[in-house]
Order: sequence, then C-alpha cells, then structure tokens
Amino acid sequence: MKLLQRERIDFAMKLIFQITGLLVIAVLGGIFFMLIWNSSAFFSEVKPWDFITGTHWNPSGDPITYGILPLLVSTFLVTLGAMIIAIPIGIGTAAFMSEYAGSRLKNILKPAIEMLAAIPSVAIGFLGIVILSPGLANIAGLSNGLNALNGAILLAVMALPTIITVTEDALQGVPHSFKEASYGLGASKWETLTKIVIPSAAPGILAAVMLGVGRAIGETMTVLMATGNAAAFPQGFFHSVRTMTATIAIEMGEVPFQTTHYFALFAIASVLFLITLVVNVIGEYFVNKFRKFHSS
Repeated sequence: MKLLQRERIDFAMKLIFQITGLLVIAVLGGIFFMLIWNSSAFFSEVKPWDFITGTHWNPSGDPITYGILPLLVSTFLVTLGAMIIAIPIGIGTAAFMSEYAGSRLKNILKPAIEMLAAIPSVAIGFLGIVILSPGLANIAGLSNGLNALNGAILLAVMALPTIITVTEDALQGVPHSFKEASYGLGASKWETLTKIVIPSAAPGILAAVMLGVGRAIGETMTVLMATGNAAAFPQGFFHSVRTMTATIAIEMGEVPFQTTHYFALFAIASVLFLITLVVNVIGEYFVNKFRKFHSS
C-alpha cells in the first residue's frame, strides 16, 4: 500500500514539474508570437530594410519616419562602454577573490557583490542623475551629464555582479592539478593565473561576458533616466542618446492603440528580443562548453 502511494506521489510530482516546464515554454512562445504578430502589422506598411537602416526616428513628426538605426547604435554604444568598464573590473575582481583573497575578505566581498545585484535599477538611475551626471558635466564642460557615458558607467555597475559571479565560478572550476603543475615548474602565482588559470577558464569567462552583455542590452529604467533620451544619431559618449528599451518605455504609454506607431514599438521589441536571444544563446553555448571541459 505504501509502495503504491509513493508511486502515485512520484507520478503526480513528475506531472506537475512537467506542466511547469511546458508552461515556461508556452509563455516564451506566447511572447514571441505576440511580438511577431504585431510586428507583421507594422512591416505591412513599412519596409523592414527602411526600418533597420533609417536614420531618423520621428513617429509623430512631419514627415513621419520610423528608422531605428540611431536607437540601435545608441544601444550598442552604451553597451560597449559598459563592457569596456565592467569586463576588466569584473574579471580582475573575480581573479582576486579566487586566487588572492583570504576567506575573511571573501566572506565580505561575496555578500557585497550580491547586494549590488539586489539594488533596484531605478535607484542606480537616480544616483546617476544626482551624483554621476553633475560630475561628468563638470569634467567635460557640458551643460548636463545625461549622456551615453553616464549610462555606460551605470550599466557597468549593474553588469558587474553577473560577470564577477560567473567568472569566479569558472576560475574555481580549473583543476588544482593544473596549478600544482605550474607551481612545480617554478611559476609564480601571477604567471599561473595569467597563463594557466585564465586560459583554462576562458569558456566560462566568455559566458560571463556574454551574460553581462545581455544584462546591459535589456536594461530599461537606468538608461531611460541617465542617457538624456535624444533620438538623434549619437556622435560619441558625451552626447545624449536613446536606447531601444528606453524608446519603448517612453512611448508605449502615450501611443494610440493599434496605430502604425503602436506596432512600430512592437517591431523594436522584436529586434531587441532577437538580439538578446542571440547573446544569451552564445553565452549558453560557452557555459555548456565550460561544463563539458571540466567534466572530461
């Protein structure tokens, strides 16, 4: 009787877990279908090539234009700046925690990094407005510091926990025999780190970088608050920019329902979805490669 009851419980739990897994796939598929369905309504009126390569985004002007190239370039510019800042700091912090930090210091650093990940994006954006923006304005001699560099610095702060955590896991996963062999040949700790540990953990580090890129590209509130939201073609890091996520957040609440402008925002969301999907697939590829490397 007890055996039969256990089998029923096991079957029921298996069914529940299977349903939840399929539900996740269904939700993702539903989001993708909704984006494609609404985007197709937009592309029936505007050519995809004109949408991607158009240099002006002015859906309420005269003439009306739906070119997202400035938004694309702005998004990649802010993300590039964030990664230039976050990658060396993140990898350096992870290497320090993995190879140099004592247990007491590590026990302080790890919760601090986790707390950094828990800070709401709106709070980071607010700090960027009231603290970082005036400083950048004074340094560059600008009227305000709401520009791409401001957004890049804030996104770097938000991407750091992901990069540090995944990179540290990758460094910790390098077999101790590799380090012992290096030390046995007379290499210093620095030489072992740079020539043995980091190259061996390269797939995991690349995965950390790609996950950080995905984190930066998909951020909305911080870039909305800190970059100035100028829909013009960006001229550099010290110019105001508007990313794709910020455009959706700003305009979706005011756009008339089921107009060309309304569907254009879904088209932007579809492009953003595809970009983040590609980035996360690449990151997952390197994660799996890292796991296979250490399981062999």
